[in-house]
Amino acid sequence: MRNISLLFRSVVKSLILVSMLSMAAVSARAQDVKEGESLFKQKCVSCHAINKDVIGPALKDVSKRHEEAWLLKWIKNSQALVAAGDKTAVDLFEGHNKTVMTAFPDLSDDNIKSILAYIDEASNAPADTQQPGAATAAGGNEDVSNFMLFGLIAVIVIAFIVIVVLNRVIRTLERIILNKNIIIEEEEETEGKDYLGTVKKLAKNKKLLFFFILGLLVFLGSAGWNTLWNVGVHQGYKPVQPIKFSHQLHAGVNKIECQYCHSGAFKSKNASIPSANVCMNCHKAITASEHYNGETSPEIQKIYDALDWDGQKYGPNQRPIQWVRIHNLPDFAYFNHSQHVSVAGVECQRCHGPIESMEEVYQYSPLTMKWCVTCHRETEVNSKGNAYYDQLIAAHEKLKKGDKITAASLGGLECGKCHY
Repeated sequence: MRNISLLFRSVVKSLILVSMLSMAAVSARAQDVKEGESLFKQKCVSCHAINKDVIGPALKDVSKRHEEAWLLKWIKNSQALVAAGDKTAVDLFEGHNKTVMTAFPDLSDDNIKSILAYIDEASNAPADTQQPGAATAAGGNEDVSNFMLFGLIAVIVIAFIVIVVLNRVIRTLERIILNKNIIIEEEEETEGKDYLGTVKKLAKNKKLLFFFILGLLVFLGSAGWNTLWNVGVHQGYKPVQPIKFSHQLHAGVNKIECQYCHSGAFKSKNASIPSANVCMNCHKAITASEHYNGETSPEIQKIYDALDWDGQKYGPNQRPIQWVRIHNLPDFAYFNHSQHVSVAGVECQRCHGPIESMEEVYQYSPLTMKWCVTCHRETEVNSKGNAYYDQLIAAHEKLKKGDKITAASLGGLECGKCHY
């Protein structure tokens, strides 16, 4: 009897060990994909998407199109391969209007392999889970892996079931041996229906209690961390606007420049919301009546109503259009559009995503401090032909000569230094 009991206890311990190893394996695999997802969002998402071309080509099945060793070299320094005359690199470079891909020498081979693993997983995922701004807000959830969480829960549940089954087997064999193979009678059947008694017995099982508490801590810890990590992050936010303005139609199909409407982006701190008069520059003549049986489009009519426009002149009962703000930085964070658009030459899509393809605008980027800092660490400064940096270079030349420079010569008299 003792030998059988020891045998089954050894089996239980072995299964627990296997479960823990499985948990470690799941965690390790999830960690690679999780790291790849985080790095992809930091390094790649401003120029690449999985299923469509953005600034760079779509990355779906990129591991099948190119060898891993070549991809490692290409991602670390694409221009080195182009300069070396690598045919694949040259074809790719010339096939995308000679757009220079940012070099990433700071990424290790393992980092790049993690990114490729994430791309492979995203390539095989359903299409609706690959859209930016989905319900889970990918950027906000980058430090918690659902795959790892569900894997841990599954392993814990399996271990729980195995322990329950083997404990029952052990107890049954012990009873059989002690009672000289006498089958348990109706008393034990009645006892089995005593659910409260069963719960009490399970509560006394230290192994079961340990796994239950462990699973509960993992679940609550992951849920709590995920919730706290996303406080104040509104990636994917897409409010209903008073007028269904389509950026896809205006910026995409009609190719209207972003700064025609958002004129403040290249000369001031704020990009500015265009006044209704800017809309009327076109919509005095364009009514889209051909799509509404000769009647003015209902959405264009909302502009006319706001301006009290009767088709000939503006009336006295004008009122502002109450647009709902989408991108909203904290009050303590200073951001200047002109510094990025005019001085740095940053494209609107770098922060706002493929705005020209959005029917309804949503917050594409997380706009977190980490996201901004990562961009500042990676973006190269191009000072050639840039009046802003010409001033700084001239100041440095004076310093080399031993001349004195003042705060004014470094832009200290700019209004935005104090009044922002």
